[in-house]
Amino acid sequence: MKKLTIISSVCAASCFMAGAATAQTQAASTTAANPLAQVDKDFVQAASMSSSTEIDASKLATSHSSDKDVKSFAHHMILDHTKLTVQLKMAAPHGVTVPKDNSDTAVLDSLKPLKGADFDKAYITKVGLEGHKQAIAAFEKEASDGQNADLKKAAQKALPTIKEHYQMAQQLASKKGISE
Repeated sequence: MKKLTIISSVCAASCFMAGAATAQTQAASTTAANPLAQVDKDFVQAASMSSSTEIDASKLATSHSSDKDVKSFAHHMILDHTKLTVQLKMAAPHGVTVPKDNSDTAVLDSLKPLKGADFDKAYITKVGLEGHKQAIAAFEKEASDGQNADLKKAAQKALPTIKEHYQMAQQLASKKGISE
């Protein structure tokens, strides 16, 4: 009986060690193939899409809007989101590619045919208000749940700027008679 208990214990330990080794190998290969946790991958995608969309839509605003306030807001967005994109790329771990031109084509396609006041209303609503609400949510999620310290820190650092953009968009909307 004593031999059977020892043999059972040795078998159990061997099975446990083999299982742990397999789990470690799987974890190592997963880490090598995907260096970021899903929450961090989602953040990189959302943050890069947000900034890219902001930049491209704001470039459209420089030619499609005739309103000086809208153009001023757009210019501010181009400058700040270009900086935010650089900061995101610097925070991304080695081997992680930050998508370059991954604007939300649905937003851009909805803005392209518009001019003047129609453009302004759509731009302020979709990019200024809705876009910044989504960006705030993505950056707050990374700041609280992110697994990568550098990306988490970058999100925390960028949040005040993005919240300021949202306030600017709210003020612009109010000034132009656009309700949220």
